[in-house]
Amino acid sequence: MNDHVPEEDRVDRGGQSINELAAKTGLSRRTIMRYTSRTREEYLADARARREEIWAYHYEDGHSWSETARHFGRSVSAVKARAHRVDLDRAREAEEAARGPMLPFDDKDAA
Repeated sequence: MNDHVPEEDRVDRGGQSINELAAKTGLSRRTIMRYTSRTREEYLADARARREEIWAYHYEDGHSWSETARHFGRSVSAVKARAHRVDLDRAREAEEAARGPMLPFDDKDAA
C-alpha cells in the first residue's frame, strides 16, 4: 500500500529527524514519514539516475576519476563503485533480454 503524499505536496523536514518532528508536533512518526518521505520506488529510481549521471560524466564526457569525484562531491572509490554498478546493471539487463520472457511457473508441472 502506498500511502505517501504526492511529491508536489511533501513537506520539507528542514534537517530535523522524524523523531524530532514527532516530539515537537505531537504527530505520530508514521504521519511525519508519510508527509515528508519518498517511496522506496522513488528513492531507487533517483539512486539509479545518479549512478547513470556519474557513469555518463566519466565515460561519455571523458572526465578523469578525480574530476568525476570532485564534480559529484564524492570520493574516487565511491564514484568508481557507482559507475561499476551501472555496468553490472546493464550486463544483467542485456542477459535478461537475451534470455527472453520468462514463462509462468505451473505448480502442476513441478510434481
